[in-house]
Amino acid sequence: MTDTQIPMAGSSAAPEKVVKTDAEWRAQLSAEEYEVTRKAGTERAFTGRNWDLKDTGSYDCVCCGQALFDSATKFDSGTGWPSFYEPVAPEAVGLNEDRKFFMRRVEVVCSRCDAHLGHVFPDGPEPTGQRYCMNGFAMSFSAAKAEGGSGATT
Repeated sequence: MTDTQIPMAGSSAAPEKVVKTDAEWRAQLSAEEYEVTRKAGTERAFTGRNWDLKDTGSYDCVCCGQALFDSATKFDSGTGWPSFYEPVAPEAVGLNEDRKFFMRRVEVVCSRCDAHLGHVFPDGPEPTGQRYCMNGFAMSFSAAKAEGGSGATT
């Protein structure tokens, strides 16, 4: 199985699902990444990767590499988690009802590997009014490539 087959931009085809055993995910991910993405955990505010990063680039699923959010849609929500007003494409993420902890929320998952990413709330900025409140450990950052250069991943 390959982890790099992502549909071309503008493609309406669903991404090929990435399915791995629990042991394979544990071997691939750090302890923090595993807890957040495979066990639906939440990192403490202001502690995750890239929560305050302002660089230009792409936020990708740490599990399968699928592009999830563009830095142009990132904003400072004051929550301590990376926040975006929309995903890179509607089909990049899936939404599930989450009724844990006596709350009713909407969970956001990667559409390709079902990694838990965070939650979406209806209190974001225009143009969507949505706040995708993501866990930093669920995403890696790929800097935009400068002309003649290459992008760096964190």
